[in-house]
Amino acid sequence: MIQGIAHICIRVADLDKTLRFYREGLGLEKAFDFVRDGEVIGFYLKVGSHNYLEFFRREEMKTGPNPIDHFCLETDSIDAVNVRLAEAGYAVGEKKMGADHAWQAWITDPDGVRIELHEYTADSCQKTGSPCIL
Repeated sequence: MIQGIAHICIRVADLDKTLRFYREGLGLEKAFDFVRDGEVIGFYLKVGSHNYLEFFRREEMKTGPNPIDHFCLETDSIDAVNVRLAEAGYAVGEKKMGADHAWQAWITDPDGVRIELHEYTADSCQKTGSPCIL
C-alpha cells in the first residue's frame, strides 16, 4: 500500500538561491520544473531513487505561512488506501489525475497536517523527467 515518502513540499522566497543551495551545496539533482505560462514557478529535486523535495515560490502557495506545506506518501493504490481510511472511520480524499500525470488524493491527519497521496503512472513527471505544465 504505502511505498514510502514521495516528497515534502517547501515554500521558498527565491527559487534560484534555493536551487543553488540544494544542487551546489548538497549535490541534489533536479528532476523537473513546474511551469505556468512559460515561467518556472517550482521544481522537484531527487533525493535518492524514489524520493523528492518539491519547492514552490511562496506566492504560489495559498495554504498558509509555514515553509513546509505538506508531505506526500507514495502508494501503489490510492483506492486501497481510501478503503482502509474509510474502514478506520476517517475521511478519504478524492482521487484525481494531477498535472504531473500522477494520481493524487488529499487527506488531513488529526492535527491538521496536510498529506498528499501519490500513485505514479508510466507518464508521471517523476518517472519521465518531463516538465509539469500547470
